[in-house]
Amino acid sequence: MLALDEERGRSFRTWTANWTVPKAILAVSAHWERTPARLGTTETRPLLYDFRGFPDELSCVVYAAPGAPELAARVRALLPGVQDEATRPWDHGVWVPLVHMFPRADVPVLQLSLPSTSAPREIFALGRKLAPLADEGVVILASGGMVHNLRSLAWEGSSTAPTWATDFEAWMRAALSARDVDLVLDCEDKAPAIEQAHPTREHLQPLFFALGAAAEATSSVTYPIEGFDLGSLSRLCVELA
Repeated sequence: MLALDEERGRSFRTWTANWTVPKAILAVSAHWERTPARLGTTETRPLLYDFRGFPDELSCVVYAAPGAPELAARVRALLPGVQDEATRPWDHGVWVPLVHMFPRADVPVLQLSLPSTSAPREIFALGRKLAPLADEGVVILASGGMVHNLRSLAWEGSSTAPTWATDFEAWMRAALSARDVDLVLDCEDKAPAIEQAHPTREHLQPLFFALGAAAEATSSVTYPIEGFDLGSLSRLCVELA
């Protein structure tokens, strides 16, 4: 619902307002897992409305950014063996944040699938192969959720975030702020309440990819958007710069 929420979307617009306009955006999303890695459309296509049970208005959202064929060629050079799925549009993990982050839809966008694995180090390694993009004017958007357990949401309205959600988020923030990549990648064994925070892991995996892509360039870790919605749904955004 963030795509339709001007109030919550404002924090995303504020976040990117002073950025240098990127050359392109490479996006990974919790909603596209394919092995071997696939590149989605390099053209502007109708969006993928990969959800159900939401207001019809959400399926009318348009985000007609240009595709990024030049970036696709660069990713192919960095990831030999990457395959093309040229007709696959951007899923809601991509266009929902971009509606607010780059509302003019004037930055080329390319989506890359995440590997069908829950092994953090494998996902980190994939991101690491794309680390050169950080110096080439490309923003990597890793779209997931720091705490994501839909069965535990307070759908009736706002409520106080439960301890298991705040404990997991606080642990991850501490590890990221310390730039302790090994600790983050060992979260399966060391993070508190991971089974409650992520009953399935797909919404955590984009973080591992982002850490890999930023591994050689990261000098700061900031949290431009914070808080919880519907009780336990974390809004935390992490910027690695």
